Amino acid sequence: MGYPRRPVATTRVCFVCLGNICRSPTAEGVFRHLVAEGRHHDAFEIDSAGTAAYHEGEPPDRRSTTTAQLRGVELTGRARQFRPEDFERFDHVLAMDRSNRDALRRMAPSDAARAKVRLLRDFEPDAPDDAEVPDPYYGGADGFDRVLDICMASCEGLLAHLLRDGDGR
Repeated sequence: MGYPRRPVATTRVCFVCLGNICRSPTAEGVFRHLVAEGRHHDAFEIDSAGTAAYHEGEPPDRRSTTTAQLRGVELTGRARQFRPEDFERFDHVLAMDRSNRDALRRMAPSDAARAKVRLLRDFEPDAPDDAEVPDPYYGGADGFDRVLDICMASCEGLLAHLLRDGDGR
């Protein structure tokens, strides 16, 4: 995979869903995988969080982990809740769905912080406007495959955007 130039400074990205055990850890793992594949490790700080603390301290859902492992993507970390001070830490806050995007924007302490929040699928080339990453938690294995496919396409677009435009701000 050949991406354009590297960002000059570290770009900090946080992926956010509701509980931080399915979608956002999948996006984090996929983005880490793509960054490593392109040898851009030192150019990015990558994390994930949830808008709720339902699963704080838990590892990613085993179904997400298994699905990702089958495609060579590792999911690590523990669930945590996104906090207002995270807006200072991250350059880009990427929500998995409109509900979480809206919650993050309400939490944002300023217009500049609100501007950091976007939907992950905004970076997926063929996604419709306002497209969401569906929550696979209550469904079958095919939902986890679909989430991984969506995260792969969206994260490829995100990485290309960030490498092309620097930090994209």
